[in-house]
Amino acid sequence: MNNHQHPASLITSPASRRGFIRGGSALSAVAVALLAGKDVMAQGMKGDTSKDVDILNVALGLEHEAINAYQLGAGSGLLQKPVMDVAVQFQGHHKTHRDALVATIRKLGGQPVAEMKLDEYAKALNAGALKSQGDVLDLAARLELGATNAYLSVIPALGDRELAKVAARLAADETMHYTVLTSALGRPLPPGALSFGA
Repeated sequence: MNNHQHPASLITSPASRRGFIRGGSALSAVAVALLAGKDVMAQGMKGDTSKDVDILNVALGLEHEAINAYQLGAGSGLLQKPVMDVAVQFQGHHKTHRDALVATIRKLGGQPVAEMKLDEYAKALNAGALKSQGDVLDLAARLELGATNAYLSVIPALGDRELAKVAARLAADETMHYTVLTSALGRPLPPGALSFGA
């Protein structure tokens, strides 16, 4: 993968998601420190950041996808007011993640992957099939679960507790989103412990 890959290829295929999960283990401590906003800490570190931009761009592609999925849901006319309010709040969380990723990619000297047009996300996510509030929530829940597992995958590779905390906080946001959406759909929570990140 390279920095100039079309955004659609970064977000829409399960292979890209699996690549992020596998590739996450190669994310350098320098990149995670920058992602955490710990620029001073990053300056004192040594590490190979050559693959970091590609890995972070896949994460950024996932955040672009989530932001636009929530936008599609909000614009669908299918969401009731309380659900709309939560969707807008979750979209705000993803915008915060996006901004942190963009800043980190730029600090590493990379070019952040561009956000596609809303109609491109609509096509990639098959938004035309959304016919009810449940359909919108189901789409969002699937995306949130994928993001949860992707962010959890990078934690084991991080030796520094502060750096692992950044990835854990991102995963916690996604897990919260998934849990709320699952509850709103009236579905049971996962029956067993240790359900995420497997």
